[in-house]
Amino acid sequence: MDKLKAFFRDFWHIAKPYWTQSDEKLVAYGLLAAVVALNLASVGLNVWFNFWYNNFYNSIQEKDFEAFKSLLLQFSLVAAAFIFVAVYQLYLGQMLQLRWRRWLTEKWLGQWLHGQRFYHMQLFGLGTDNPDQRLAEDLKLFTGYSLNISLGLMSAVVTLFSFLHILWALSGDLAFALGGLDIRIPGYMVWVALVYAILGTWLTNRIGRPLVGLNFHQQRFEADFRFHLIRLRENAEGVAMQRGALVEQHDLLGRFSHVVGNYLKIMAKQKQLTWFTAGYGQVAVVFPFIVGAPRYFQGSLALGGLMQTVSAFGQVQSALSYLISAYVDIAEWRAVVGRLTGFQAGITEAARLAATSGIQIKDDAAGISVPALTLARPDLAGQAGAALARIENFHLKPAEHVLLQGGSGNGKSTLLRALAGLWPFGTGVIHRPSAEQCLFLPQRPYLPVGTLRAALAYPEPAEKFDDAALRAALAALDLNALGDRLDQEANWAQYLSGGEQQRVQLARALLHKPAWLFLDEATAALDPASEARALAALAAALPQTGIFSIGHHAGLEQHQRVLRLEHDAANEPARLVAAPLA
Repeated sequence: MDKLKAFFRDFWHIAKPYWTQSDEKLVAYGLLAAVVALNLASVGLNVWFNFWYNNFYNSIQEKDFEAFKSLLLQFSLVAAAFIFVAVYQLYLGQMLQLRWRRWLTEKWLGQWLHGQRFYHMQLFGLGTDNPDQRLAEDLKLFTGYSLNISLGLMSAVVTLFSFLHILWALSGDLAFALGGLDIRIPGYMVWVALVYAILGTWLTNRIGRPLVGLNFHQQRFEADFRFHLIRLRENAEGVAMQRGALVEQHDLLGRFSHVVGNYLKIMAKQKQLTWFTAGYGQVAVVFPFIVGAPRYFQGSLALGGLMQTVSAFGQVQSALSYLISAYVDIAEWRAVVGRLTGFQAGITEAARLAATSGIQIKDDAAGISVPALTLARPDLAGQAGAALARIENFHLKPAEHVLLQGGSGNGKSTLLRALAGLWPFGTGVIHRPSAEQCLFLPQRPYLPVGTLRAALAYPEPAEKFDDAALRAALAALDLNALGDRLDQEANWAQYLSGGEQQRVQLARALLHKPAWLFLDEATAALDPASEARALAALAAALPQTGIFSIGHHAGLEQHQRVLRLEHDAANEPARLVAAPLA
């Protein structure tokens, strides 16, 4: 019971905002009301069909051809109405599901991306696997299952109460003698249907309960396998260069074995469940004839009455057995809610941990000023661990060009992450210009899939820069050949070489003209001559821009100062010291 309460609490926590806070809640309620009305109309039509069965079969038994023709005409008209109701019940339900999914996707995607939470969730090791699966697949399943199961349950309840009194009236009393006692059971078929459904539901839940956990794990294994396939595709060249195909195949097959192994468990459990539910369903076909036959053969029921009784019994039994027929969907629904709840908790926790960071960013300076800053390594639990570097009295003046060097693992890139406001592990205060005035370029460029124009303008809209500005930026970085391909769509990260990708990224800096440009080995893929020309182009085009670079070779003449992160002693945090300009 506690698990059921927790499930509905988690479900409502996810569902509530759309129905109480969204701008389109009135439209949603209108669509829901229409779907519910059509659902009720469908139940009403089934009630009409139930009485029609009585008259139709009686006309056959009595060989009343005129009544037979009249009833067929009635059936045609009502069947047309039934088809109309079924079509728009499906269509409007899908429309509501689509609108709900769209709103949830926009909201959750915004929460995931806001404040760099997508980055912090990985950094803090929160254990939320495959966010793409949560946003793309689980939100779709959540809206679909939530509507279908809740509307199905409502229909079952309305059907139950609509047919219960019909079945009670048609059942009559069952009289028999037992041990010398005369026993009379009024509305006996109602009690038979109730016992039959309760027993079936209890057995179904007992057999199928493990499916909830198995479905939860299956989605995780599927998403993990798909993620590593995508990762292989994105790193195809590196794998091919190092002849790592067999290693990747072994790893992928190992991950796929988890998919297969868990699915075999689902198959085994569903086989057990299907043995029962299929048998239950087949018995349900003939069961009402068996329990209704005594009154028919006694002459208490005409053929039409028997068929109406069978129909009413089937409707009551089906309504009472709703959980049996929908059990697999309900199990998957519970798993989906569990996955989304975990993902939402990860987003919330990432926001909380980032907000409690010991490193404060103050956008109140024209240059960069760091009185005292300690950068820490993250531990395996995603918490601050041992100190990595200590930065004291670090200052960069506007328009100054400074190079940062140091041994691998000393904290150079971590310092840039801290300046960008991304690194939460450590203590201290950083004074800098606003984030809009700063542009950070990593060693591995990010080029979105789309037009080259959009890749150059990123993260600004592609329309912000005209063709002349785009071509000039490309020409300054020796990329003239790309000037005629601005509107060509491609996966540029795979089409361009590493050096070309880095130059496209530098061309982005020429277009944006930031007050401060931070380069994390952003020219490492260039040869010395190309690197020197690229840095010279930046200096010429951005005379008022401060440039803080991490690098190990060439282009030193383009910088005014050189700093190094060095260890004073083994196992001590690195410190920032001035170095001679070579």
